[in-house]
Amino acid sequence: MFDHREKHLFTALVDELSRAGKIALCGHVMPDGDCLGAMLALGLALRQMGKRVVFYSPDPVPEMYGFLPGVHEVQVEINEQLPLELFISVDCSVPDRLGHFKELLDRAGRVVVIDHHAGSVAFGNVYLNCPAFAAAGEIVYELLTMLPVVIDKDIATCLYVAMATDTGSFRYDNTSYRTHLRAAELLKLGFPVARINKLLYEEKPLISLQVLGAALQTLGISKCGRVAWMSMQRATLHSLNATDEHVDGIINYPRMIRGVELALFFRELEDEKYKVSLRSKYYLDVNKLAACFGGGGHPRAAGCVVNGKLEDIKSRFLEAALKELKDE
Repeated sequence: MFDHREKHLFTALVDELSRAGKIALCGHVMPDGDCLGAMLALGLALRQMGKRVVFYSPDPVPEMYGFLPGVHEVQVEINEQLPLELFISVDCSVPDRLGHFKELLDRAGRVVVIDHHAGSVAFGNVYLNCPAFAAAGEIVYELLTMLPVVIDKDIATCLYVAMATDTGSFRYDNTSYRTHLRAAELLKLGFPVARINKLLYEEKPLISLQVLGAALQTLGISKCGRVAWMSMQRATLHSLNATDEHVDGIINYPRMIRGVELALFFRELEDEKYKVSLRSKYYLDVNKLAACFGGGGHPRAAGCVVNGKLEDIKSRFLEAALKELKDE
């Protein structure tokens, strides 16, 4: 299910995995379901091959993913006792998104990158970037079919979560018939898919709803009705005793509004520094829009980090967004 170039890269990656004995896998800052699911699935499979594997994450694992097999082994600090033959970056589009684990790029014997973001920065010895795949979990699924491993229920659970979360439960435009075929193969293994979907989409701590309520108070809509936005200040999170993971999914609410094509969510990281999340509904390429501000992602989901005062940042994004919408 991949082209000639991808097949060559998959083969090269299989060779790397076969040779290495000590392997570290690392996802990106603020890990999501695809990042964690793909990383854990690959690591569990590599252990079947007799490899020594360690899991790293620059930021702590969000509570909502606490049910994933192997997730409690994820470390947020570098394990100095593990000389690395191979470092695998999973679902990470640029080296800086590895956080403090970026330093391992120079310390590991070999570096492999598994990613699916358009416009990513190429790095590592084997750079496997497949934007046609909806999730890094899909890439790992195909990789595992080429390795001497058995996809068991634990691995299937991780891969399903990776695919489900990065496709918005198979609703986003990046979902292809191949995505459904891969998910169907996983479902044959009989893991508790209904329970997993409830944990992902139907169970949230009360504090998440309180954060959503605060964010809804900031809702704004452009005069044309095609752009909507919300924001979240650090002081608000602190007052609610909330963390960054409790803002997960908020961007989807302004996007739901009828007539809105582009949703923006401005989250304060520190004084005059904001993470901006962008989501479009039908046609606007937000990857292109985010790139204007030094970010990137996918055509319907992207993000960037911008310095400045919130109102100035909002104005800049609104101006750029309305121009892009007019051009479209």
